[in-house]
Amino acid sequence: MVERVPPRSAKPRTRLRVLLASGAAALALAAGSVVPGVPLGAAPQQAQAADGGKSTLTVAVAQSADSMSPFLAQKLLSTSITRLMYDFLTNYDTKDNHAIPGLATKWEPSADKLTWTYTIRSDSKWSDGQQATAEDAAWTFNKMMTDEAAAQANGNFVANFKKVTAPSPTQLVIQLKEPQATMAALDVPIVPKHVWEKVGDFSKFNNDTSFPVVGNGPFILTDYKVDQYVKLKANKDFWRGKPKFDELVFKTYKDQDAAVAALRKGEVSFVAGSPALTPAQAASLKGEKNVKVNEGPGRRFFALAANPGAQTKDGEKFGNGNKALLDQKVRQALFLSIDRKTIIDKVFQGHAVEGQGYIPPRFSAYHWQPTAEQSLGYDPAKAAKLLDEAGYRLKGDQRVGKDGKPLDLRILCHATDPNDKAIGKYLKEWWGKLGIGLKVDCLDDVSVPWYAGEYDLAFDGWSVNPDPDFVLGIHTCAALPAKAKDSASTDNFICDKKYDELYRKQLAEYDPAKRAEIVDQMQSWLYDSGYMSVIAYPNALEAYRTDQIKSITTMPEAAGNIYGQDGYWSWWSAVPASGGSSDGSGGSGSTGVVVGIIVVVVVLVGGGLFIAMRRRNTADDRE
Repeated sequence: MVERVPPRSAKPRTRLRVLLASGAAALALAAGSVVPGVPLGAAPQQAQAADGGKSTLTVAVAQSADSMSPFLAQKLLSTSITRLMYDFLTNYDTKDNHAIPGLATKWEPSADKLTWTYTIRSDSKWSDGQQATAEDAAWTFNKMMTDEAAAQANGNFVANFKKVTAPSPTQLVIQLKEPQATMAALDVPIVPKHVWEKVGDFSKFNNDTSFPVVGNGPFILTDYKVDQYVKLKANKDFWRGKPKFDELVFKTYKDQDAAVAALRKGEVSFVAGSPALTPAQAASLKGEKNVKVNEGPGRRFFALAANPGAQTKDGEKFGNGNKALLDQKVRQALFLSIDRKTIIDKVFQGHAVEGQGYIPPRFSAYHWQPTAEQSLGYDPAKAAKLLDEAGYRLKGDQRVGKDGKPLDLRILCHATDPNDKAIGKYLKEWWGKLGIGLKVDCLDDVSVPWYAGEYDLAFDGWSVNPDPDFVLGIHTCAALPAKAKDSASTDNFICDKKYDELYRKQLAEYDPAKRAEIVDQMQSWLYDSGYMSVIAYPNALEAYRTDQIKSITTMPEAAGNIYGQDGYWSWWSAVPASGGSSDGSGGSGSTGVVVGIIVVVVVLVGGGLFIAMRRRNTADDRE
């Protein structure tokens, strides 16, 4: 449920939303080049290793995959891989994020915008040779509509669907209960009906029992070992063209410094971090022979999340969150005592933008900032006053409640994320000055206490999509678990009728400017509630070997990230260099060019957003 986003300079706020993949923008079909010099429908030239063997791109990751099932996957690594395995109805352009054709070549609404008709391409087939059709898409959506287990990862996209049919192999029709602005941004992998209709319990099937896994994306999953590696091969029949590398391997590293060392040795070709490199790691790589450091605005945010009281959909309370955090004044006092500037300067060393709203400035159409009167800037004196008003007064050097108990809190921390640990030390110092005790619990897997509601605060972070619907939906009552301690799409158990009503309104609003105003109201509500405090928008800091990777597409193309994109562009477009080679296992390879890519370390759950649940274990959770 959480991870981190590389920051970027905030852009001037604009109401031009015509390029967003929703609303009116959905009506304009886009075509054209996705990768510089490679036409949208053209097949890229196949890169060959220097010795004529197969070319392999090895990606070093510091994050484990939660599932290979697109119905369960929520971590950034897992969702990135399912994007490689299965096509979506639409995709995002690498220049400006507008909707472009995917499995669907075009889409158009009825006059009342309650019925959407998609034309499914006839040149996409599954890797077992069968044709991919509208029936596969209809079956995928209907399964999510009728099986709660199949709706775990992306159920919000179909919650408003009334009926889905496939009148012909190339025509998909979706009828809605109410208007829905995300119809050109349905981030749902389409699976082959003839394979998945044989699956029994979707809540337990991880799609890793039989290889190769049938798919129609740019790569085919060929092998997977938990906490070791994920292997994929290029899909020679992919309709957009075969990837330039024959094989793509995501190799797990438990230590980010070890991954950086592997880059230096040429054992991997690309390192991204958790999900970014630390400033010190990036600085140490600058000037290194055959190494290029890439920095761009990220699509993630780094935040703190407070436990508002874990509960199920039917209102059953569970967990052991500190009841003091049920008081808005206490939550706001905590956030008023966070010096964001110090965190930006000392922890991120300037490679981040100070946090404000829920949507990173990279997505300027939906980025929001609090008013001067509303802002919860660094103000320890005001924080102390709010704590006094809430009944937590100083007794010696400790804040004590009316029950005589000291105000001591716990915060969930990802053991793999150095930023969590560093910021935890600052929080302990700042809150200690207010008389609040803090225990920083750094764990390898924060999902267990997160889902159990056994935490007070958590470092949180999400990767935000061009369309904000998903990341807003994780705070609705519908996202709560059906049973206590069950996994669910909720971020940190927020459930509020006013927020839910705003969510419903934004989803039904096709006018981009009006929808953005409602999204602003939602971010304002989250900010004032004190349930979430966005601390920073970290920059994407990555590095790769130029003697192994000749070229690779960033997103946005002008200045963006390589790992964790809204699509498959980086891995699909990557071109091997002619001279370098690596076997991805620590030795010098002789079987071809092995390009290692990234080290993804997820960050945290809940407010840390790295995941809680399936998303919670990592940074950069949701693509």
